[in-house]
Amino acid sequence: MLPFAVKKRIISYKKQTMNPDTVYDLLVLGGGPAGYAAAIRAGQLGKKAIVVERERAGGTCLNWGCIPSKALLKSAETYQAALHADALGIDCGEVSYDFRKIMGRSREVSDQMGGGIEFLFKKNKVDYVVGMGMVHAAGMVEITDGESKGTFLKAEKILIATGCKPRRLEGIEVDGKRVMTSREALAMTEQPKSIAIMGAGAIGAEFAYFLNAFGTKVTLIEMLPDILPVEDQEVSAAIAKSFHDQGVDCRVETKVDGVEVGTDSVSLTLVKGEESETLEAESLLLAIGVVPNLDGALSDKLSLELDRGYLKVDENYQTSEKNVYAAGDIVGPPWLAHVATYRAIQAVNGMFGHSTPVPFDAFPGCTYCQPQVASIGLTEQKAKEEGISFKVGKFPFAASGKAVAVNHSEGFVKVLVGEKYGEILGAHIIGSDATELIAEYGLGMKLEATVEDIHQTIHAHPTMSEALAEAAAAAHNEAIHI
Repeated sequence: MLPFAVKKRIISYKKQTMNPDTVYDLLVLGGGPAGYAAAIRAGQLGKKAIVVERERAGGTCLNWGCIPSKALLKSAETYQAALHADALGIDCGEVSYDFRKIMGRSREVSDQMGGGIEFLFKKNKVDYVVGMGMVHAAGMVEITDGESKGTFLKAEKILIATGCKPRRLEGIEVDGKRVMTSREALAMTEQPKSIAIMGAGAIGAEFAYFLNAFGTKVTLIEMLPDILPVEDQEVSAAIAKSFHDQGVDCRVETKVDGVEVGTDSVSLTLVKGEESETLEAESLLLAIGVVPNLDGALSDKLSLELDRGYLKVDENYQTSEKNVYAAGDIVGPPWLAHVATYRAIQAVNGMFGHSTPVPFDAFPGCTYCQPQVASIGLTEQKAKEEGISFKVGKFPFAASGKAVAVNHSEGFVKVLVGEKYGEILGAHIIGSDATELIAEYGLGMKLEATVEDIHQTIHAHPTMSEALAEAAAAAHNEAIHI
């Protein structure tokens, strides 16, 4: 259960607008990064759009994901910086924190940003309804919950952007105290003394860093061989070492064979190879992926083609039903807010004849623990699997003057370069500013720049970004500072 105060904030806003007599150019089901971007883009094109969102504008990302979690991580980083300020010659004395205030601030940030999206709706003449929407047929949506329940809305085109929801364990109740998904974890009011986190992807790693930073005993459990298993193996090894040094107990190649929820703790049976053990923790956080969220979104009269539960779309983001489109997480991986936004804008541009949707080949993936992890393109192991000839350029932040000066020398930049043409095949960064730095390599790949173009671009000194140029130079053994 979520705290009452949090529930109240979700449903207390008043900025609903709707005209049942209007035939909208676009009706969007879902107000997350795909949904709100689609509606705003339609407004920019002079179209009349409406968004139907069951909770708050911004969807999971803004309210229960990307944004509030970054607020929590900032608190953790600040606390850790204060604890270790003596390295910079500063004595902070006895450092303390207020966990409730930390959690409260994250909710305030979400509320503020949700209000910002609602303002953008108004600015772009987008109507907005709080409630559940069900698509009955192309052009017809019924509001099935909320103040406007029973209202039917008409639209020339419909975009389904209902996203995903956290995967749960069958037979295990999520009560928000002993067992949580990321959603309940973002509404905690009491800090657990110990926690087991199932899944060491981005969500699991971020919560592991956050809670460990404030002294919670964290056990991070991953069934695959690496922490952050989608990342380059060298990066995964580096973040595993860093987490170990910080005190996080990382268990890889470990399966959870059983879960027993008690009054005061959770008991997990862990299996690695032929060995098993029992782990006791005050709480369990499930970070085991997501599942498509179409609950109540489609009438029995409407049969859309699915692929493993996700809506199947063509190159124009149109589903198997004409004039019914879909974008965002509901069309399948990658489950990333920035990709969802891109897909939605491309869908709207295409459906209204502005431009042909442009497919994407590469996209950044980011994890915001400390050190941060960011990547784009191929990993070294993937390039080898595909038989691609490549070189590797690598530069450690320990050799960066700026990184050493600001006491952030952990990590490195690694770039994969095509052997023949020098094209950027992939880039991988682990370090304090990795998620901000990755964009340069993303732009380089979009513009089909070579690694030499990155190397020959003058980077300001001293900056963390110099490491990008040095890594590019290192691919040809031309780095200056190593």
